[in-house]
This record gives sequence, structure tokens and C-alpha cells, in this order.
Amino acid sequence: MKKRVLLGMSGGVDSSVAGYLLREQGYDVVGVTMKVWPQDCISRAEDKCCGPQAVADARGIPHYVVDEADQFERLVIDYFSSEYQAGRTPNPCVMCNEKVKFGNLWKKAEALGCEFIATGHYAIIEHHPDRAVLRKGLDPRKDQSYFLFSLRQTQLQRALTPLGGMSKPAIREIARSLGLRVADKADSQEICFVPGNDYKAFLRSHLGAEEFHAGGIYDLEGNFLGEHAGIELFTIGQRKGLPGGSAQPRYVVDLDPGVAGIGDPGRGDGRYPHAGITDPGYSSSREATVKIRYSHPGTRATLTPLENGRARIQLHEPQKAVTPGQAAVIYDGDIVLGGGWICRAAALQPA
Repeated sequence: MKKRVLLGMSGGVDSSVAGYLLREQGYDVVGVTMKVWPQDCISRAEDKCCGPQAVADARGIPHYVVDEADQFERLVIDYFSSEYQAGRTPNPCVMCNEKVKFGNLWKKAEALGCEFIATGHYAIIEHHPDRAVLRKGLDPRKDQSYFLFSLRQTQLQRALTPLGGMSKPAIREIARSLGLRVADKADSQEICFVPGNDYKAFLRSHLGAEEFHAGGIYDLEGNFLGEHAGIELFTIGQRKGLPGGSAQPRYVVDLDPGVAGIGDPGRGDGRYPHAGITDPGYSSSREATVKIRYSHPGTRATLTPLENGRARIQLHEPQKAVTPGQAAVIYDGDIVLGGGWICRAAALQPA
């Protein structure tokens, strides 16, 4: 009897080809598209991943639409907003994968008799008798293992990613050979629930400007440079839109609910020699490669576990824009060892 797989379908070329490959491998594939866009964003979400048009484009195999809008709002959008309010920069894709795609969706998979959940992620999941191993995707330009780092073993063991060993051009060629109308559909590069990728406008609409944490902007000597309308409008490493009239570039180097600190190259250009993370997922000191954001190439670091589910990452070469709230993902070659959420250095001190 064929093993049944629930395939998350966004309406793009990746999930469409993933469905074809799974059927070729002998699986019984059931497609599902999650309706996750908030009601007030429907008119602006037509071409988004999991938006209304994506639902239409995802047809072709037995297919269900699951309304996850309420859960998505609670688990992803509220997290996204609250992280900015706390002076951190969120990563909603990681949270969506952990909590929604490989989390809540499992109930639907069980109800349909599915043993696995599959997606079109560019990552490799190896299944062994006692564990699953997450590896980078073969195509380094498309690798998405970073976004799956927080999946637990129970999630990885029932997850399939059939595109991990392929390149994007090869996937598009398969789609063309099958006559799929999404063969040349452009990849989505935006946050699915943020129209126009304008997160500031989204926060103003979702939270209301009165919920922003306004305050002062200071340099590293404590000199007042000007007012800001909310820390929600800044990210670590930002250069544009800052006051002060300095002849040298200035960078946001710290954020808290009352202050945005800005440094200049004379005292630091936003490079940091270390970072702290919470929930690191490992328990012994070691050297490894760490990616501090998705687009980061990775850098060597020494990892030291601390108390209370924290760890210190000593970067062998200081890195720019080590940003609280972003994920630091730990690799041994192409194997994902674990990772955690970057926190301020103060959070590493004993309570």
C-alpha cells in the first residue's frame, strides 16, 4: 500500500514539481494550501505565497484548502509585531515552518491518513532508523535549511523535502516538460503577509502608530542626536534615515523600547565579535560554522553552552549586523547541528 503524503502547495513551481516527484517515487500525494492571509489583507495578497491566486495555481492533485488564518495571526503575525516592539528583528518564516507548516498542519495530515508532510523547501532531510538529519540543499543559491533549523526530531522524521538535491533550473525544466503553467512563475521574495514588503506600513496598520515605542537617538558617547518615532522602524545595522549630520556613516548598533543607539566607524561599524543565543539545541562546546541570517555566507565560531538554555557564540571574525531576534544556525559542513535566537549580550549574564 502506498504511503500517503500531505504536500503543502503554495501555487508556485517548487511545490508543483515536488508533487510530481513524490508521485514518481510511489507516494500517494494529497495537496493542501493553507489560507493564512488576514481578512484585511486579501485584496493586497493576490500574488503572495498562500494568497488567493496561489490557491488557484496549486490545483492538479487531490487538494484541500485549510483555513489557518486565526492560528497564523496568533503564532506568526503577533510574534512578528511583538518582536519589533521589543527591539528585535523577527524571522517569521522560521516560526511559520515550526508552528504552522510542520506544527498545526499535522492534525490535518493525520485526519487524512498521511504519514508525512512534504514541502518544496530546498533542503535535504535524511531519514535514519533512529533519527533524521537536516542538510543544506544541493543548490547553494537556494538552500533553505536555515529556515528549518528549529524543527524537532519528531517533525523532521515525518518531513519530506524532495527538491533538496536539485537546482532551480532543473526544477523549472521538469515543470516545462510537464506543461505546468507555473513553470516560469517568479519566485516570491517577500514576506507573505506584508504587502509590498513594506513592514513599517504593515506595523502601522496592524499595531497602530500609538503602539510604537518612540524615544531618543544617541551616539555611543551618550550624545543626543534626535528623536525617533518608534524603534519598530529600525533594525540593527541600518544606515539610512538616521539624524546627526555625520561625515561618516552611522549604524544602528542597539535597540530597546526607549532608545535607538547609533555608532560610527570611529567607535565601531556595526561589527560584533560575539553573539548570544537562546535555545541552542546542543550541550557541549565546539567549533562550527554559524549563519547569523539567511543571506549570510556563514563564519567560523566557537560555541559555548551557558546556563538556562543559552549559549555564547565567539565569532572568529567580527561580523556586521548581529541582530537580536534573528536566528543563528549552526552547521558542521552541510549538516544542521541546531541553532537559536540571537539575544543581547546582557541576556547572557547570570540572573
